Amino acid sequence: MSNYGADNIKVLKGLEAVRKRPGMYIGDTNINGLHHLIYEVVDNSIDESMAGYCDLIKVELTREGSCIVTDNGRGIPVGWHEGENMSAATVVLTVLHAGGKFDKDTYKVSGGLHGVGVSVVNALSSKLVATIKREGNEHRQEFACGIPQTPLDVVKTTNRTGTTIEFWPDGSIFETTDFQFEILATRFRELAYLNPKITIELKDQRDGRAEVYHFEGGIKQFVLDLNKKEKVAEAVHYTASVEDVEVDVAMMYNSTYSEIFYSFVNNIKTIDGGTHESGFRAGLTRAITSYVSLNAGVREKDVKITGDDVREGLIAIVSVKVPEPQFEGQTKGKLGSSYVKPIVQKLVYEQLVKYFEENPIEAKAIMNKALAAARGREAAKNARDLTRRKDAMSIGTLPGKLADCQSKDPSICELYLVEGDSAGGSAKQGRDRVFQAILPLKGKILNVEKSRLDKILKSDEIKNMITALGCGIGDEFNEEKLRYHKLIIMTDADVDGSHIQTLLLTFLFRFLRPIVDNGYVYLAQPPLYRYKKGKKEIYLKDDTEMNTFLIESGMDSIDIAGVGTNDLVDFFKIISAYRGILKELEKRFSMIEVIRYLIENPDLIALPSDKLFAEIEGFVKKMGYNILNHYINDESIHLFIQTNDGLEELLLDETFYTNPLYEEARYIYTKIQERDFDVFDGRDPVIVLDEIEKSAKKGAYIQRYKGLGEMNPEQLWETTMNPENRRLLQVKVDDAQAASDTFTLFMGDEVEPRRQYIQDHAKDVKHLDV
Repeated sequence: MSNYGADNIKVLKGLEAVRKRPGMYIGDTNINGLHHLIYEVVDNSIDESMAGYCDLIKVELTREGSCIVTDNGRGIPVGWHEGENMSAATVVLTVLHAGGKFDKDTYKVSGGLHGVGVSVVNALSSKLVATIKREGNEHRQEFACGIPQTPLDVVKTTNRTGTTIEFWPDGSIFETTDFQFEILATRFRELAYLNPKITIELKDQRDGRAEVYHFEGGIKQFVLDLNKKEKVAEAVHYTASVEDVEVDVAMMYNSTYSEIFYSFVNNIKTIDGGTHESGFRAGLTRAITSYVSLNAGVREKDVKITGDDVREGLIAIVSVKVPEPQFEGQTKGKLGSSYVKPIVQKLVYEQLVKYFEENPIEAKAIMNKALAAARGREAAKNARDLTRRKDAMSIGTLPGKLADCQSKDPSICELYLVEGDSAGGSAKQGRDRVFQAILPLKGKILNVEKSRLDKILKSDEIKNMITALGCGIGDEFNEEKLRYHKLIIMTDADVDGSHIQTLLLTFLFRFLRPIVDNGYVYLAQPPLYRYKKGKKEIYLKDDTEMNTFLIESGMDSIDIAGVGTNDLVDFFKIISAYRGILKELEKRFSMIEVIRYLIENPDLIALPSDKLFAEIEGFVKKMGYNILNHYINDESIHLFIQTNDGLEELLLDETFYTNPLYEEARYIYTKIQERDFDVFDGRDPVIVLDEIEKSAKKGAYIQRYKGLGEMNPEQLWETTMNPENRRLLQVKVDDAQAASDTFTLFMGDEVEPRRQYIQDHAKDVKHLDV
């Protein structure tokens, strides 16, 4: 027995605790925690804005992997802190539970409460540089892993104020250090709606993207911009302040069946809700049910309206400012302050009652919307009752297409939802009957995003799924009756398969959400390739795996002294990615040789147009080609080049230099230069890669599967269903609202937002299955 004494008690001092248990402070060390670092810094700038001292925040993602956050607020205090015997700025950046949020005179309300925000960012960054403009001077201090590397020095004088924090997330702590533009754009767009006086600029050096967020209309404009469908009633916006609690509410109804609801406390998005949400829902339900009871027709007065009914088609934003809110956890996902609920409930009820009195046409439209939702809910209940009665009268209650498993223990049972009868037949023959059940799906199921539950329950495929799962749906859902704790969606690796996956996930997310939230849903990962050479047979998931395998298999065909095999494999993976981008560029621009020349000689771009043309002309002549004609101005170079294959036209202008593929190619080429072993005797590494892959393919048979139906039962078992070999992707919902917005975008019946998305992202498509 080991001794347990005083020596076993460890005291983590300073920021050591943060590095030891980062999840306690930022939620996790994955993509969410990574972006939480930026939010912590930006929230400090927002607090300056709410205090009336800041109206501009700039966020820049650099090619070096850092993030720079700059504001024009007052600047972090730089005076000497007697209690800590260091500058106040150093205290803020290195001491937990230190900051201006504890002093009610400094910030009446703020997003930061515990004083751990920027110090946590510092602790979890391999490097952080703070630049503070205040009191006529610009101060600078550098840190590493939260430890000061320099004192707070004055570097120059200035008449401006503000704070700049640049930090590099620590790769030894985070699973990824790659910031994602879209995640940040969503958050900053919300902040700009919530703070109409502020402007937020977001820029990404890596691909040149830049956006500016400023919304004079505030959260009312937010609601209007969220609406993509026909309005049932005009948007309503009201604010009030009670007992130092500021409540800001905007809402409207449209003709959809789903709800879009965002809530915020001191600008912090409360994804798990809380007392302010409860107050809004209670006030809304009471106001509408009261109006119905007084104004509905005789036959409709007996219709019982629930909270779910009044939220059908609702778009709402609730933002509260609370002096000292109580959150559940440092990541502030749920508001716990009980006194906020009655304040919000009273405000919402009183304002809606007043609005209904002043706008009888709008009030009647909202009432009819709620009544229609209630009738639909009753129709869905009747449909469930009818289905249950039919099942009771039939010989077996499970669907006839279901090949059930022998075990009755849900914890080990798996249900495969398989695309098509052909693949379903192979799956039934190849499965392990003890614990694997198969339910083939014929074609594409109903798109539930466009339908109410009563219509959904008329779909045979959906009824079969509900019956097979056994847990019920809607008001009758009971997770304890779920018959399988693994629900595995298995579809072809093509466009139709992806569409079927999305339809199924939409249904599960909208109507069987707890199954998704509790981790019961998985996506099967059937292989895309089969590689056979002699007696060796291997299955490969996708193009990336195939490329890596070919590199590793063909490495014996080259002999490079002084370089380890693993280093070479990694190097050629980068070359493979570079080659792939060049192929994509070749689809968009002619003369890929010239394009590659510009990518690999980035200094040329800075030359004036006439000198750049001279460089390109010299390169083209070395290739044995001639430039027949050209047009040059300050912004562009237009070339007509005679090649062996005919006349090629190439336009080099702003659209070329800002093309994301060009930027990506430039970035990857820098990675190639970092690893350039200089051992190819001047040979093009792309050509060397082609030779390596050619060697690996020699004498091999490579099959690319078009669908599950091409596999026999043994292959399907071995690659996709055998627990020892298969790969499953577990479906998780990190941001429920973002997931809901995505389903609405892609599966809703509003075409324009989807078309806009396709136009915006068409340039990013690498493989188009037509």
